[in-house]
Amino acid sequence: MHDPFEESLRDLLKASPSGQDRDDDACLGRVLKTANRQVGAGDLFSLLGRWSQALLIAVNNGSAHVAPVRRTSAAGRPQADKAE
Repeated sequence: MHDPFEESLRDLLKASPSGQDRDDDACLGRVLKTANRQVGAGDLFSLLGRWSQALLIAVNNGSAHVAPVRRTSAAGRPQADKAE
């Protein structure tokens, strides 16, 4: 399966730095830094998506309680006279 993220990391690892000699530790550090940044951004978007989903569920469940509720007790109603 073709993975563009993995391919971009491989290209970054193969790319030589601006200098003539190649420092493997620096190259690996750049790749890991890029990978960590991209994975972190994905996790952040996932977190925001789950948070917004939870917020929408809460709004949906609470919307029934927004309408005014009429509470009349038996003592508050005018009662018909039982003797009639």
